[in-house]
Amino acid sequence: MNHLSIAFCTLLFAAASASAQTLNLKAPVADKPALLTSSGQSADIEMVKVLLDRAKLPYKMDAKIAAPALAGAGAKSLLLVLGASSKGLGAAGISAQGEIERTNLLIAEAKKQGMKIIGLHIGGKSRRGEMSDKFLTDAVPACDYVIVVGEANDDGLFTKLTGSKVTLDTVEKISKLGDPLGKAFK
Repeated sequence: MNHLSIAFCTLLFAAASASAQTLNLKAPVADKPALLTSSGQSADIEMVKVLLDRAKLPYKMDAKIAAPALAGAGAKSLLLVLGASSKGLGAAGISAQGEIERTNLLIAEAKKQGMKIIGLHIGGKSRRGEMSDKFLTDAVPACDYVIVVGEANDDGLFTKLTGSKVTLDTVEKISKLGDPLGKAFK
């Protein structure tokens, strides 16, 4: 083999290794179908919807579902898209505090019903900040599994909030979310 062939093979191996994702989640945690909702009313919910469709995972979407409606939704798992948007909250007619309360009540009801909760923070650094972090503080520790775009955890907040009780996986970009999300379901 000449030096050019060796270099090419090395590059191919490096590219394959870089694209392979090691997950902390070792076994599925959630049952189908899921209910997809927002915690913060960001547009990120639309991107997650596309990823769920591509993965052919059954779900219903209700960005503003209230806790009492959860029992009649027919879902076995709850997907929370975490990340606040002042524009999204305004459009939904919800205050940040009202949305935090809705999220906390929803989480409590999901736990009461025995549902697994998966938290998704896909907005990266742009969905972090004082307002979003208020949503994360309560929601992330209540999840059974959390997936974030890696740059959102540069300060270690998600690592701190998940601790040793909640499985945390990071992906390098949104397009890589489908694999861990798909593997989270039985």
